[in-house]
Amino acid sequence: MARFLLGVNYWPRSSAMAMWSRFDPLQIDEDFSRVAAMGLDVVRFFLTWSTFQTSAETISTEALDRFVIVLDRAQAHGLRAMPTLFCGHMSGVNWLPGWTLDPSFRTERFRTITESGESPYGIGDFYAGDLLEAQRVFARAVGERAREHPALLVWDLGNEFSNLREPRSANDAAHWSAALSHDLFQTSNVPVTGGIHGEDVTLDRRLRPSTIAEPWKFATMHGYSVYSSFARNRTDPEVVPFLYDLTVACSGKAVLFSEFGNPTCPPGLARAGDFACLSEEEMAVYARKVLDRLQHRGALGALWWCWADYATDLEGVPPFDRAPHELTFGLLRNDGTPKPVARALEAFAREGREVRDCAPPIVDEDAYYAGLPAPLTRAYEAYVAEHTLSEQIS
Repeated sequence: MARFLLGVNYWPRSSAMAMWSRFDPLQIDEDFSRVAAMGLDVVRFFLTWSTFQTSAETISTEALDRFVIVLDRAQAHGLRAMPTLFCGHMSGVNWLPGWTLDPSFRTERFRTITESGESPYGIGDFYAGDLLEAQRVFARAVGERAREHPALLVWDLGNEFSNLREPRSANDAAHWSAALSHDLFQTSNVPVTGGIHGEDVTLDRRLRPSTIAEPWKFATMHGYSVYSSFARNRTDPEVVPFLYDLTVACSGKAVLFSEFGNPTCPPGLARAGDFACLSEEEMAVYARKVLDRLQHRGALGALWWCWADYATDLEGVPPFDRAPHELTFGLLRNDGTPKPVARALEAFAREGREVRDCAPPIVDEDAYYAGLPAPLTRAYEAYVAEHTLSEQIS
């Protein structure tokens, strides 16, 4: 049986989303050493699109060189790498190259920030036409540069990409996924997945897990109890497993839960900005409960969001200027000391658990999406009742 994978989503605590422009290989090496010492297996990190692709036809050789350095440091510490392309959406901001913007498409929910600063415009049609062809240029270049690198576990096509712009149709999303998956595999000989998230299965975002994930080695999912409208409370340990099982049912694939976590409450407070949060002690208990459920229900593994709380001197810059809760999701505090949740993951890793078989599908994809939002509530209530009963029996 395969090992249940444990890992972390990574930005450096001193630079966050400026990782590539403030590139510090010594800090990355030190951090990866600590990740490995905790017994974790996987590090997922993000290629800032505007840094790597400065025009539709131009890929930065300096950025590619730095990317390979990161892969080499992961290999040196025995870690598997999950590089995430076209980033894209991150921590409540859409970080985009200026050449991708569409003046006819204005964003409301998420800010757009380009290499030139904030813009009122959103991205053009991300899934077709010229922007798809530009992404294929990027995919082929990065795939060729890292061909068969021993650290590579899988490519990730993007981080919650439906937050950039929803596709016109599920067929467009499936074609986008198939084209990029083909290019990456052909150039690198490494398989692909994609960063779908909770709203892709709790809302109809005009993509379907069954078709977008068809060329992927496995599907992934992201979920947070404090962000989920159907959660029973902020520490609800069934939210993440439910999203996992929903993704298994809809995609027909094995699933790696590639983001879970929650913001840590500031000392003495019950909220982090506008969001609910967990104390350090609550977070450790929450992580253990979620990991135990995911492993028992057949997940391939789980990656914590994120490695470390960010430095206080980043509080005034995007995304933290408007989303201070994003500062405190880390396994480590911003001074580098481990939180109790880090010890919880380390203890779980020492158990060396294996992947189990998946349970039968909990929904039919077509019927589920056709009836939204009502099926979400019914499915979650039934899911909680079933697993509460099974725990009582056992």
